[in-house]
Parts: sequence; structure tokens; C-alpha cells
Amino acid sequence: MTDPRLSAITERIIERSRDTRADYLARMDKQRTQGPRRGTLSCSNLAHGFAACNDSDKQSLKLTEAANIGIVNAYNDMLSAHQPLESYPRLIKEAAHGMGCTAQVAGGVPAMCDGVTQGTAGMELSLFSRDVIAGATAIALSHNMFDGALCLGVCDKIVPGLLIGALSFGHLPVIFAPAGPMTSGLSNKEKAAVRQQFAEGKVGREELLEAESAAYHGQGTCTFYGTANSNQMLMEVMGIHIPGAAFEPPGTALRDALTRGAAERLCQITALGSNYTPLAEVVDEKSIVNAIIALLATGGSTNHSIHWVAIARAAGVLINWQDFSELSAIIPLVARVYPNGSADVNHFHAAGGTGYVIRTLLESGLLHEDVRTNWGDGLTHYTLEPQLAEGRLHYVQGASQSADTEVLRPAGDPFSPEGGLRLLEGNLGRCVIKVSAVAPTHRCVEAPARVFDSQSALKEAFDAGELEQDMIAVVRFQGPAANGMPELHKLTPYLGVLQDRGYRVALVTDGRMSGASGKVPAAIHLTPEALHGGAIAKVRDGDLLRLDAEAGELHCLVPEQEWSQRSPAERQSNAAEQGTGRELFAFMRRAVSEAESGASVF
Repeated sequence: MTDPRLSAITERIIERSRDTRADYLARMDKQRTQGPRRGTLSCSNLAHGFAACNDSDKQSLKLTEAANIGIVNAYNDMLSAHQPLESYPRLIKEAAHGMGCTAQVAGGVPAMCDGVTQGTAGMELSLFSRDVIAGATAIALSHNMFDGALCLGVCDKIVPGLLIGALSFGHLPVIFAPAGPMTSGLSNKEKAAVRQQFAEGKVGREELLEAESAAYHGQGTCTFYGTANSNQMLMEVMGIHIPGAAFEPPGTALRDALTRGAAERLCQITALGSNYTPLAEVVDEKSIVNAIIALLATGGSTNHSIHWVAIARAAGVLINWQDFSELSAIIPLVARVYPNGSADVNHFHAAGGTGYVIRTLLESGLLHEDVRTNWGDGLTHYTLEPQLAEGRLHYVQGASQSADTEVLRPAGDPFSPEGGLRLLEGNLGRCVIKVSAVAPTHRCVEAPARVFDSQSALKEAFDAGELEQDMIAVVRFQGPAANGMPELHKLTPYLGVLQDRGYRVALVTDGRMSGASGKVPAAIHLTPEALHGGAIAKVRDGDLLRLDAEAGELHCLVPEQEWSQRSPAERQSNAAEQGTGRELFAFMRRAVSEAESGASVF
């Protein structure tokens, strides 16, 4: 039975979204036609669409009686998470042919890595790449040659962008196939320790690079529980993967079987058969709520307090940070994966992984079971575990108990009774904070402000020894309209060092910190942002600030009369507007919505 508190929050979202959801579904209904869309194309259009196919596939596409799958691929061979996708189209085409169907690579989308661009100018394109990917996905599917879509992507902005784009073709069934995580290397805890030592000047670049290379060493996603791996958890619980696809490593026979299985299942759920399962019916209010619950229960990335707002809106569903915060208050933390623990995602997977998380939350009434998925009606399908039998994919009952209670626990005996993502409000605006990795003693900080307009300015102050004190670092002009809202991980080692030295420190910013938000309390995504005259632009060095994650408050403790008379500071540099391609994104900085609305240009 669904927890009545969960039902109440969901009903509020359904009511709030009534008009926008109805409009979305009406648009998807209008796009539906009997049989393949390519059946409506002219002879010339159709000939162009299959000109490069072999004779057998051409014949199938002419008849329009068998499904044709459109592959949208985020492959490149620079990024470890996407390099395995090179071989996927071949596997998908083989599987489709085995089902009497066809498959074509409909298009590619860009895939950039925040790990490569972190702390550089390129990071200021990162968030906007999500909406570029969404547009590229729509372009790929716009040829109307397809009965379904198989989306290949893994990392931070790629999966949200693919899903937003695919939702504009929500009359089609859509399945996502990931690549899986790399094998475990140097532990995330050891890597973080070397980063702090480098920040303090105790080790050099050679030692730092050796540690980083030992941590990031092969094919697959990074093994910490950041945005990329949070993506996979959420796609699983929404029923957009096939069951158990999220965390099987690349290069295994089971991973190949899961990829083939995704193609086979997609062939079975097109409008040409009796199990038609359009994406518009898979992604609804309840599945969006399930995604948020999975995020909270596993301590996932704060980026999804932005991305899933944008995804939900693409499906006509309206959610906000209050929904996240209220769900967090009732959802237990059942996983500890770095940075919220010492384990990596491979340990999480071995302990029971996605199937166990879904099972224990369902048993506690903390997920909606009555949803439609790509595997059939009901979320219980996603408690199953994939295995190989004589080279073929089959499913058995998944773990009913955690194999390691230091990594995974039942919802009735969690690591924490709440998810740990909270809404902060006060005279500085609205923002979110992730406290699942923050010790209770550090969750309330009252200290003078040190104000910076860039990450590099804070680093310079640290190097000069100016930050040896209790302080709340205010890093502003980092919002979506100012510079594309980059992640600010360059700050993490410096603030961590100060906290380890016994100082009470925190961060307040209109920028992002993502899935690597760690032990230092960070009030992020502050809205309104500084460039739009948000209150963060009124803060001055020495102002007393109070960040109270327990009470959900963020205040500048300046007397009200003085505060009301202050004018917001103006940005002193427009460096974000040029170089590294940033000038091409000026129209997006002008059009982008606020963070709580999804930081989207759509």
C-alpha cells in the first residue's frame, strides 16, 4: 500500500499539472498514426531514408509492416563512459534482424565530460549542452522513419538531454541502453585525500595525476555516485531501461545481452504489435515522483533538482524544489555510495543494486508500483535480476536482502530516516542543499561572508592565507544566465582543507556542485541569481550569514533597514561571454530560465 504522505504529494503534483499534462498528451495523440510514420512519406522521401540500407532492409522498410528502430547515439571515443557505445549499433541491428525488424542510426548527439572541463572555460557550456542534445535528438527522430527509438547515452547532461528530446516524440516507444561503470580502481576516498594534499601543496602535480589516473582508468562511467550514475538509477526506476541494465560493466557478455535485449524489447512494444508502450505513457507524474524518490533514497546528484524539473516539464508535469524537499522528509536513505560513503557503484551493484533499492522501497509503500514501464505494467518488474543462460538473457528474482549493509540497507532500517536534500529559504532567496554526506555538527554555520565572483578568486585568497577563519564563501555570478551555471568542484579541496583545520565553513552560490557535493555544507542553485539582481549580489565581505540546513533557512543577518537599502553589485567582468565557443551560446544565456524551472531555454 502506498504511503499516504507520498500519495498526497503526488496528487498535488497531478493537480498542479492537470492542464499542462493534458496539453502534452493531446500533442502526442496528434502525432500518432496507424502503422509506421514512414508510411506517410512520399516515395522520394522514403527512398532517401533507406538509400544506404542493404536490399533486405530496403524491402522491409518498403513494406512498412515490421518495426524500424531509430538509434540516437552519444558515442565518442574520448570519454570513457561513451566509448563502449561504438559497438552498440551493430548489436542492436543484429537483435532487430533477429526479430524480423530493422534498425538505423538516426543521428548522433554531443557528449561532453564535466570531469575533463571542470574548472575550465569549457565547463560554462556544460549545462547548455543538455538542451543542445535535446534538440539534436529531435532532429535525429524528425525523419519520421522510425517506430521506436533506442537512445545510447550515459553521463551528466547527455541522458537528460536525450530524454527531453525523446519526449517530443512521446508517441514512440523509447528505451535507453547505458554502457555501465568502469571497474573499481583507486578508491574515491583515497583520490579525494590526494586532491586535498595537492591543494595544500603537500604533493605535486605528478602525484596528483597518478592518483587521478588510478581512479579513472578504463572504459565505463566514473565509479562514484555522481550525476552519471544517478542518471542510471533514475532511468531504471522510471522503467525506461530494461530491468537491471544500469550498472553491469562494459565489455561483458551480460552487458552485450542487455543491449540486445533492449533492442528486442523495443521491437515488441511498437504500435505495430499488441504491447504498444509509448514514452508519453511511461513518463508521467508517478514515474517522475518515483525518480525523485530513487534519487533521495540513494543520495544522488543535486544536478537532478534541475534536470528532472526540465524533464518533467517536457512531459507536461510541473514539479519544484518544495516537492523534492517534502519527499526527502519521508524517504529514507538506504544507500551509502561515495561521496556519501566509502563504497563505489560496483560495490552498490554487488550488494543488491537497483533491484534491491526498488524492492525495499516498494515493500515500504515508498514508490508507486502502479506505473507503466517498458517491461510491462507495474514497477515490480524492476526488482528482477538479469542473468545469462546458454548465452541468452533471462530474469530471476533479484536480491531480497542486502549483501552488504554498510552499502545498502532496508527501508525499515536505513542509514538516515530522510533523503538529505533540502530546500533553504530566506532573505537570500531559494536554494537546495545536500546533507547526506555532511556531518550533523556542520549543518548549521553562522559566520562572516567572504565574497568572490569566480572560483579562481577564492583559490587566490586561499593560497594567500586569507581564509584561515570561520567563514561562509559566497561565490556569485555563476548562475545560468551569467555564465551557464558551471559546477564549482574546483572549490571542494580548499573548503575541505579549511574544515579539516577546524574552521566552520560553508558555501553559498548561484552555481552548481552536482553529485560530488560532499562534507562541506553547500547552499547551491541560489535563485534569483546574482546577474538578475538576486539578493546574493547584495552580500558584502564581513556580513554575518546563517546557513541552517536543519531549519531550512539561509539568511544574511544585516539589519533589515540597511539590507533593504542596499543595491546589488554588478558583475565586473564579462569574461564568460567569449572564448572556448562561449560566444555561440549568448542566445541561450539570454533565454535560459531560472534554476528551479529547470535552467532550460525551451
